[in-house]
Amino acid sequence: MSEKKKFIRDSVYGDISLNNFEVKIMDMPQFQRLRRIKQLGLISLIYPGATHTRFEHCVGTMNLGSKLAEELELSKDEVELIRASAILHDIGHGPFSHVSEGVLSVPHEELSKYVITKTSMRDLLEEKFDVNKIVDIINGKGHLGPIVSGELDVDRMDYLLRDSHNTGVSYGIIDYERIISNLKLSDGLILDIKGVQAAEGALVSRYFMYPSVYQHHTTRIVNTMFRRALKKTIDDGIIEEREIYKYDDSDIIATFRHCENEYANDIMHRLDNRIIPKRVKTIRLDNFKFPEKMYKIKASELRKAEEEISEDYEIDKDYVFVNIAEYPRFDEMKTQVSVDGKLFPLTEISNIIGALSKARFNIPDISVYVAEEEKSKFEKFKLENYIDLPEIDREKFHGIHYDQIKLF
Repeated sequence: MSEKKKFIRDSVYGDISLNNFEVKIMDMPQFQRLRRIKQLGLISLIYPGATHTRFEHCVGTMNLGSKLAEELELSKDEVELIRASAILHDIGHGPFSHVSEGVLSVPHEELSKYVITKTSMRDLLEEKFDVNKIVDIINGKGHLGPIVSGELDVDRMDYLLRDSHNTGVSYGIIDYERIISNLKLSDGLILDIKGVQAAEGALVSRYFMYPSVYQHHTTRIVNTMFRRALKKTIDDGIIEEREIYKYDDSDIIATFRHCENEYANDIMHRLDNRIIPKRVKTIRLDNFKFPEKMYKIKASELRKAEEEISEDYEIDKDYVFVNIAEYPRFDEMKTQVSVDGKLFPLTEISNIIGALSKARFNIPDISVYVAEEEKSKFEKFKLENYIDLPEIDREKFHGIHYDQIKLF
């Protein structure tokens, strides 16, 4: 007698079916913790609807992983392995997701490996799976790894759709069904030429979600404030970094509010009441001849600049923030496209993706933030007095806009 199917109602895909074993995985405390971790960290301070969780994202990733595995005509056992790997791929995420990861000495994939192989989760999983195969897939290794963690994977597809849905930013709407129906599994995921237009749409979506949501200037400062407070509480032994996979968002909030570290208390008060520092200087990286050089600036150099600025302008050094937007990776551009049996990089097949590759530095910037009441001191502020910046490119403006004309 076949088991009775169970369903979970998802805000993006509608009913998602689950087998009894997947329900057991979801009912484990390690997975239930993900209900209490926001997918987008502190972004609900900018987009109030962005309160969705890692729990939802993992279920959605499982749904897309299952669709893709079936499209690839994998065996029943492989489909179930992909579903389990997809639902567990973020099991080790720390509080506020990627926000806390910026402080930790290990990435969330390593923490996920620990939860899967060293906790009671392993005892359950080993009833049906080889946990090492799950860990490999989560890390993009082996034949099946690219489905969950690759260039054009189901993880990225789900978070674009879900983040767009919950923020109300329409850029993230992608034709995931068209992409999935045109993927083949060989040495990695290969996209058929018929799926290029949908892949272009996904890349353009990510390109615009980057400044609108993921690297919005307010997102960056609230993340930086949180990380600085988290680092201090870890350094003080208030929060145990090695056990961060046990914490959820509310644990960290309560700790910040009530611990003996006054800085963490104050930062939490500011986040609670949306008292957010203001930008006093912004330089877009496309102003430089070689914008990639900005990512060679060490964190220690930025910290030194903050200290020097604080001395010159008589501000507490912990309330001066120099921040560079995250590197715009867009790994999907590396996707291989099949044309008449031959493989070509997506950047060679698509003029749009080629233009995006060139335009990736149009958006990121380096910014300096201080408390609003200090802003008037910075009318004549020059960042180059504190950081050795790359050479400004006086000719690039015209080239960039030519590429954008081609793009649109």
